[in-house]
Amino acid sequence: MAREINLVPDIKGEMIKALKLRNFIFFLCIVVAAASIGITAIFGLIMGGQQLALDNKKTTLDSLSTKLNSYSDLSEFLTIKDQLGDISAITGNKKVLSRTFNILSAIIPTGADTITISELSVNLSADQPTFSFDAQANAGKEPFIDYNVLDSFKKSMKYMRYDYGNYVDKNGAVIPSYCIIESGQDGATFNDAAKGLYALWTINAEGCNPSSDTKASAYTTEDYEGQQVVRIWRTPQYDDWYKEKQVEGQPYMSLDGQISGVEHFESACTTYAGNATKDASKPEWISHNDSCTLVPGGDDGIKISDSSNGRGVGDELVLRFSAVISLAPEVYSFTNSHMLAIAPTGRHNVTDSYVQIQAMFGERARDCADGDTACSTNTNNVNGGN
Repeated sequence: MAREINLVPDIKGEMIKALKLRNFIFFLCIVVAAASIGITAIFGLIMGGQQLALDNKKTTLDSLSTKLNSYSDLSEFLTIKDQLGDISAITGNKKVLSRTFNILSAIIPTGADTITISELSVNLSADQPTFSFDAQANAGKEPFIDYNVLDSFKKSMKYMRYDYGNYVDKNGAVIPSYCIIESGQDGATFNDAAKGLYALWTINAEGCNPSSDTKASAYTTEDYEGQQVVRIWRTPQYDDWYKEKQVEGQPYMSLDGQISGVEHFESACTTYAGNATKDASKPEWISHNDSCTLVPGGDDGIKISDSSNGRGVGDELVLRFSAVISLAPEVYSFTNSHMLAIAPTGRHNVTDSYVQIQAMFGERARDCADGDTACSTNTNNVNGGN
């Protein structure tokens, strides 16, 4: 049997292992150093490229800035830009003074008991709009000077309401206000004696077409002053729209007042509810408008002063007075569309046109002449003077 004899001392073996480890560590250092140099070179290229890109952008911006500053109408353009940014705020603060006619037609009583305005001032600058006016009340019958007329006028303020909202098509899409005609040339609101208030939708006018889901041919049109229009009811058509079960493609109004499948008016103030009756097909419908009060203070929202006896233009006995009425600010807001004032009896601005409103105004009543006992005493006043 052959035998091997290790002639290398142990110390020599340890030295060889140490040399191998040194060489391996030196090799790793070379690899790490090479990788570091490579990474540094890559970062250098990236930073150089970024700096080059930034320099190019700066050059471009400097060029555009020079060109923009050379624009002769720059200041006007910036002014217009600022104004465009304020359009929303301007629109929100815009007031519609013409609504005064509609409000007057609801507030001022007509019939046997009349009130005629001799001077009117409308203040829209305050947080709460006000009517300030001088007027005369006429009971229309003996004793003519009747403080009951004035008292009734004051107490009716708590029952005054207003209503506003949007007209929508069959799919519930809002129809722009400029597509809606709500009154004729005489200023009278459209009204059907049997069915109530309605408006006209100029369906074929630019920007007035129905939403894409329904074609214009699906609507019943009529001619109005050379335009094709669709009649939209502001007053719900309960008998035509209510059904015990909803039928697709047909007008529908549920007992909680929700309307679908027909062009209609969506009110922001008035809600409707149906109560079941013995005849299930014809519920009893009730409308509610508790939140939109025209005179928020009720009878405290009108201040009467300087009431006295006088003689009208026709030498009739009248009661002269001055008043200030504070109104809800929402009634004049431009953003509240299709505003309508409602009298306590439910009378709207229907038969009262702008021409007829002229009858609400007249000359101030004369002072009682010396010796005019019927005028200067309170014996003809049912409730006496204030």
